[in-house]
Amino acid sequence: MNRIIECVPNISEGRDKNKIELITSVLKDIKGIKLLNVEPDADYNRTVITFVGEPEVIVDAGFRFFRKAVELIDMSVHKGEHPRMGAVDVFPFIPVRGVTMEDCVRLSKELASRVGNELKIPVYLYEYSASTPQRKNLSDIRKGEYEALPEKMKNPEFKPDFGPSEFIPKSGASVIGARQFLIAYNVNIFRENLETSVKVADYIAKNIRESGYKLPDGTRVAGRLKAVKGMGVELKQYNIAQVSMNLVDYNTTGMHTAFELIKEYAAKESAEVRGSEIVGLIPFDAIKKSALFYSGGREITEKEAINLVIERLGLNYLYPFEPEKKVLDLMV
Repeated sequence: MNRIIECVPNISEGRDKNKIELITSVLKDIKGIKLLNVEPDADYNRTVITFVGEPEVIVDAGFRFFRKAVELIDMSVHKGEHPRMGAVDVFPFIPVRGVTMEDCVRLSKELASRVGNELKIPVYLYEYSASTPQRKNLSDIRKGEYEALPEKMKNPEFKPDFGPSEFIPKSGASVIGARQFLIAYNVNIFRENLETSVKVADYIAKNIRESGYKLPDGTRVAGRLKAVKGMGVELKQYNIAQVSMNLVDYNTTGMHTAFELIKEYAAKESAEVRGSEIVGLIPFDAIKKSALFYSGGREITEKEAINLVIERLGLNYLYPFEPEKKVLDLMV
């Protein structure tokens, strides 16, 4: 492929493997589309899917994906740790090779129009595709999550960009847009029990994320790291908590910066950092930046860089980190 767009839809199903397979299988036989990664999480009850494709076929592939997902997922019975408001919760378009952000914005709006008009799902545009500044940030649109939609959708200011202006219990609402490459990066936290671990992770997230937190009097305290979104969540199956982050610009804040700062905060709270994980794919450039930090600026080979980052960030703690399945440059 000479012209590549990456799509990273997040669906609100992370437990039923059969449903996940049926949803992702619609992408496998489309010429010009390559399914790269399917990463379910049972605690989050969410799956992050990564596929790449040529501009000419990417919208049709996205529509087929949407159609199957909303057929199989019922939001009225969904429960999970991760914020969500729809069966296909978020669907971003990301320029990779031979395409511009403007191309991705145009294609994201094409998909949003088809999903809204043909599938009758409320759709909100975000990031570079946003129709208003208030809708640029995903967390602002998703505030209150699925449970808040019945009331929010009565407000004319929350009218969807496409689709019906009413609450649809089964599908919920979806967010579609174009954005830069984002790294979903989580750092594992443990103290004496799960409840305490979650409290520590939440405390750290509030202090490091760019938006910070509010004091009782309404004053906002800025967080330590730019271009970072974060929250504390629990992972029951591993008996740990996570500082769950989106690094929205790894050139501003890389994985190593976030990891080392979280270690400092955890130590002050008598908690352990037990490795970290990357959800979805990552460009080698982001790994290289962290490798240069840990090597003291010494140039090393691609393989050495990957192995060094796996070791120093503890990327094998929850499950094996397989570069050939996680590093975008090795897959396209």
